[in-house]
Amino acid sequence: MARLTAFSRLLITLLIVGGVYLGVRTFLPQIKERMGSETTTPTATHTETTRPEATAPKSEPWGKSSTPAAFNYTPPAPINGTLRGVVELGATGFNSFIIRVDGRKNWKLEKADYGASLVYEGLASDDDIRKGLKNYIADMLAYGVGPKNIHFVISSGARKVPVTEKISRELKALGYVVNEVTPEREAHLALRSCLPRDYTNRAFVVDIGSGNTKLSWMEGSRIVGIELPGAKYRQNNLSDDAVYREVREKAARVPSHLRNTCFIIGGVPFELAKQTRNGKERYTVLKAPGEYTAQGDKQAGGLNIYKAIADATGCRQFVFDWDANFTIGFLLEL
Repeated sequence: MARLTAFSRLLITLLIVGGVYLGVRTFLPQIKERMGSETTTPTATHTETTRPEATAPKSEPWGKSSTPAAFNYTPPAPINGTLRGVVELGATGFNSFIIRVDGRKNWKLEKADYGASLVYEGLASDDDIRKGLKNYIADMLAYGVGPKNIHFVISSGARKVPVTEKISRELKALGYVVNEVTPEREAHLALRSCLPRDYTNRAFVVDIGSGNTKLSWMEGSRIVGIELPGAKYRQNNLSDDAVYREVREKAARVPSHLRNTCFIIGGVPFELAKQTRNGKERYTVLKAPGEYTAQGDKQAGGLNIYKAIADATGCRQFVFDWDANFTIGFLLEL
């Protein structure tokens, strides 16, 4: 190297620098591309995991090719209880219930009669109403219910039906007190009847009626009740989309720790539970809303409400209680 002239050394240096330059120009883009793909992947993952979805309802498909598991729970039976009876004047007719209840409010359904009455179609006379009411009273007396333990309750949905005033007048003429309840009170009573003590801090309650829907849950020692549209909302010119949005928005208020189980009652849930009831079980777990085919506007409306509640809360266990009713809650609070 020492024998090389200054010009030769300069020439060799230029060749080396030129080779390095060509190498960098050839391979640097590939290096940048590889490094770029490796550094952007963690960023994408970070963005995905930090989206505000912690409180969002579950989005996975529910109900497809799945069979609801049985709900195995036995409520405590009453000891030396008293018979009490109640007749519900609902938005679509009369229902009556006889229970045996003890001092600790443990109760058992002894007899239930569900029926629709023509009075709600405006086709019955005052005499028909009077005879129907007397028949309900006579049946309860024959079963062993004392006269002072027979009660009449007008549901919040029935209050909106004009003929209810006529029925109330006839009852008062027979010497009975007619108890009217607000939607909030009805939600309160529904929870009293169908929320087991063991589920007070881990479940909520839904009552889908024809005239309105009641949503309720416990906050400490206080019952929270919300009124929503009923299954027959189409008769009030409400659209499916509008009702779905309203129900989903309000149902989102159910606290997250109560969303694992929902105890559900009402006319449409009753019709759905009939399709899968196993024998005479007290509790039937409903299938996903999308697994049912609606029969008529009332079922379609009830299923829309059911789906909105499920979507809002992410709850996947809706348990229908065959014995519970808000009027039984009324009896439990006497």
